[in-house]
Amino acid sequence: MTDAIEIEAVAAVDGDIMEGMERLVPQLSSSAAVPSTDDVRAMVASPCTTLLIARDSAQGRRIVGSLTLAVFRIPTGVRAWIEDVVVDSTARGKGVGEALSREALRIAASAGARTVELTSRPSREAANRLYKRLGFQIRETNVYRRALDAGGAE
Repeated sequence: MTDAIEIEAVAAVDGDIMEGMERLVPQLSSSAAVPSTDDVRAMVASPCTTLLIARDSAQGRRIVGSLTLAVFRIPTGVRAWIEDVVVDSTARGKGVGEALSREALRIAASAGARTVELTSRPSREAANRLYKRLGFQIRETNVYRRALDAGGAE
């Protein structure tokens, strides 16, 4: 990792944060809509989510990555999930994903989580190598997804 990369938890949503989201989200998913300012504000305000961003001082403190950490309590303990990790194409291979992930692990541990979960498509080879290097292990489980209509009903 380079000293030029700074990781911070977003405390307030401004134009700089939104420019970062507008540039990064399409690099994460071609089908997902860029969240609105209100959506990002709601996420930042939620006690269950932490939006981390990476800034590159070599690029004028430009936002070059983001990660969302969800930490929540369930009957069996505190759970933590890493979601929507994305590193700008201009900053890949510079330790941005590792720095974001390490900060998420630190925050999750300080919140009382005993484990942190994430999913990563097999085609994301560099990301999968990183997660293994950070000590993540592939779980033998099924991941299910069900689409809901706008009202959440069947």
